[in-house]
Amino acid sequence: MPLYCICLLWTTLLTTNLLFPQLALAEIKHDILPLAQVQSVSKSISPKQAIARLFTSEQIQTEWFASEFLTQIPIERIRQVVNSLKSQLGNYVEVENNGQDYLVVFSQASVPTKIVLNNKGQIAGLLFQPPQAKVIDLKAAIAGFQALPGNVSFLVQEGTAVKAALNTQTPLAVGSAFKLAVLKALQSEINSGKRMWQDVVQLEPSQKSLPSGMLQTWPDGAYLTVQTLAALMISLSDNTATDILINLLGREPIEVISPRNRPFLTTRELFILKGSRNRKLLKRYQTSNEAQRRTILKELIKKPLPDVREFEGTNPVALDVEWFFTAEELCGLMKEVADLPLMSINPGVANPNDWRRVAFKGGSEPGVLNLTTWLEAKNGKNYCVAATWNNSNAPVEESKFMALYSGVITNLASKVEARD
Repeated sequence: MPLYCICLLWTTLLTTNLLFPQLALAEIKHDILPLAQVQSVSKSISPKQAIARLFTSEQIQTEWFASEFLTQIPIERIRQVVNSLKSQLGNYVEVENNGQDYLVVFSQASVPTKIVLNNKGQIAGLLFQPPQAKVIDLKAAIAGFQALPGNVSFLVQEGTAVKAALNTQTPLAVGSAFKLAVLKALQSEINSGKRMWQDVVQLEPSQKSLPSGMLQTWPDGAYLTVQTLAALMISLSDNTATDILINLLGREPIEVISPRNRPFLTTRELFILKGSRNRKLLKRYQTSNEAQRRTILKELIKKPLPDVREFEGTNPVALDVEWFFTAEELCGLMKEVADLPLMSINPGVANPNDWRRVAFKGGSEPGVLNLTTWLEAKNGKNYCVAATWNNSNAPVEESKFMALYSGVITNLASKVEARD
């Protein structure tokens, strides 16, 4: 699940994941320049020194970056990301070599970093990857998650045994992690013979949603297999692919799997309801019963999508209109679909080299963050790690959450290795 990509977005992980493109966990990569295409020779400053300068200077300067880079990522955004890392991961310590790349070390975690300099010594490519927390034991992780403002759930299972638990039966908004339920419903129909992975579906303009994803930019009438749609829904958290599958299946089979989420929303419906021009409609929806809500959703069919820029802020909006799952339900869903090859396209924050198999799905919108990972160890043991954070009063601090979560997975990997 890509994280801080200088694209300065979390891309691997929630390339996961994620429903709203403005969040660090958004699933679309915005690589400024392909790193391999940029000249990386500099006599004026070394790459290691250039990284350290970002974290030790009082003010990051525009002249440190290639002009092509700044046309894609404004200097203020770069300053924001660096300051966020410094504030959320503790005191800056140093930059270490990490193979051909580098590791920015903080007191609470480390951030793997890739950098490319042009022949003037300016930064032409920069990638901050998911923070790697110092190994965190489960007791400390529970305390860390519990200290976060708002509502948090956290679950670690080894097989069927619960190793760590915090509010595991509390339903919370999970963003794009709801797509696990869509995948489970699709898998059930394929197993029953009602559908096949090779079935072809046509892209209708009425089903196009907002990013994350790519299909919203594809031509109307394009043909896609069900397997392609499912892979895009999980690996890139493609919202249009998701809505096509929901419309193909119908709401009912998904609501059987997740009866709490009735009516089961498409992403397009959620975006329209939360659009700034539809506040009265949103209020009606919030105060209506299930039957009334289904009627309101029919009214949305002819309404246009809002401008995607409306969702580029970080202030939570109507977290009661979302998709709600408990940590136990997420691990249950993950167990059902983890063996599908498409679940391992995007491994999230886990290092695939540490495990025989990794399956991941995450989700986010302002005020919402979820990470759910299924892990098969090299010794055959299976683990599920699910964590969700909701805060309706302030943006969630992704770096802090990621550091705790990745520290737990690192801990599990180290214990498995020690046993072997």
